[in-house]
Amino acid sequence: MSAKLIVHHLFLILAPGIFLVSCSYQSPDITPNNVVPSPQQIAYQEMELIGFVHFTVNTFTDKEWGFGDESPAIFNPGSLDTRQWARVAKAAGLKELILTAKHHDGFCLWPSKYTEHSVKNSPWKNGHGDVVRDFVDACREYGLKVGLYLSPWDRNHADYGKPEYLTYYRNQLRELLTEYGEISEIWFDGANGGDGYYGGVNEERRIDRETYYNWPEVWQFVKKLQPNVLIFSDAGPDIRWIGNEHGFAGETNWSLIDASKVTVGAADTKYLNSGDPKGTSWIAGECDVSIRPGWFYHSDQDDKVKSPQELVDIYYKSVGRNGTFLLNIPPDKRGLFHENDVASLNEFQRIVHETFKKNLAIGKPVHANSLQTDQEKFAADNITDESLSSYWAAGEGIINASLEINLGSPAIFDRLMLQEPIRFGQRIREFSVKCWIDGAWQEITRGTTVGYKRLLRIDPIETNKVKLNILDADNTPAISNFGLFKASEGEKQ
Repeated sequence: MSAKLIVHHLFLILAPGIFLVSCSYQSPDITPNNVVPSPQQIAYQEMELIGFVHFTVNTFTDKEWGFGDESPAIFNPGSLDTRQWARVAKAAGLKELILTAKHHDGFCLWPSKYTEHSVKNSPWKNGHGDVVRDFVDACREYGLKVGLYLSPWDRNHADYGKPEYLTYYRNQLRELLTEYGEISEIWFDGANGGDGYYGGVNEERRIDRETYYNWPEVWQFVKKLQPNVLIFSDAGPDIRWIGNEHGFAGETNWSLIDASKVTVGAADTKYLNSGDPKGTSWIAGECDVSIRPGWFYHSDQDDKVKSPQELVDIYYKSVGRNGTFLLNIPPDKRGLFHENDVASLNEFQRIVHETFKKNLAIGKPVHANSLQTDQEKFAADNITDESLSSYWAAGEGIINASLEINLGSPAIFDRLMLQEPIRFGQRIREFSVKCWIDGAWQEITRGTTVGYKRLLRIDPIETNKVKLNILDADNTPAISNFGLFKASEGEKQ
């Protein structure tokens, strides 16, 4: 990477043959890893919290997976309000919502011209409604990014399992990706057939999950329609499943995997959960979980909504482990987020805000035992300036380094945060944190990967000095932010 020439002053002296230019050089950034994220992938991880909205005929049949024989006549939410969804999501700190435009039952929430199994044949708005349109408009009104889910499996369609279905599926993708403006994320899961209605034959159909959909061709088709969209599946190519539906990333979680080792719908969940330090592609993990036991609304689960404290725990195990937290909130039969879900979301947001509103390390002086150069851009103090763009980096070829943060007076904290400047890749393999207690350095915690963000929970510590030790890295270690926080009392209730 070449150095940049920065001209700070330019003086033109009007004497024959005399010109004076005063300039200075800015040192280059650290050399990036071979695998780094795209700007869209960086922005994706910075969102941290996104939402899923599971809503279809299942909401009215009380099922999780519709069989495909449901009549469109049952879809008739009396108070459907996508603006309420967006308003609640915004208040809870979510940055994006993903809608189930079509689930496995095949019912389409938009008036697709390729099927009669859609809202156009429902009594809702006398067949003139379009949930997808209302949804994207509401998201944009409230500043949320838009995601859509189109189930690959279709238990309604007569051609599922045949080549003709693939044309149908891509036609619907084209509708969704050309008629509703910019879509930030398109979501593909590994649903690969089974029993279903299939146009009335009521049989079981299986497909070859490795070849039937021709996923690489589907992804190319999607990117041609929307070049900046992020594609989610077990194998990415932009975002991967974290390997479970509990919302938990692995304690060790690399944003890299080797996609050639992953089969959509039959992936090694342990591999997805931890990532791969030798992975050939940057495909960060998305940690999906529902706020209720089910993914669709069921009235008998109104008293089983996850508590704010449970959601906070998932936050630490998703965002706090270099993942993104994807939380499903299913609208009820009215077409609204239920009051119990809303209350839990609001308290969750309050607790997280309360915990992380004050970083006790902000502005504190830092000493590092290794620096890339003495340029200000690599200064140790950059880790306490709360900026994602600035960073500290150790000397070239150094993989072990330490940074000592002087808090001045004693402070009490029980939450720690580390962030790497992931635009250069993910590097740290192992670290520890020590505190100056009773005249000596005592280790209080240690971890493996950092990535975009690592959060650690510890027992309360009172100290005036903290030391971060980078114990192992696969390239020159760099840190953009280090934080110390005191947990909200609400976490313990």
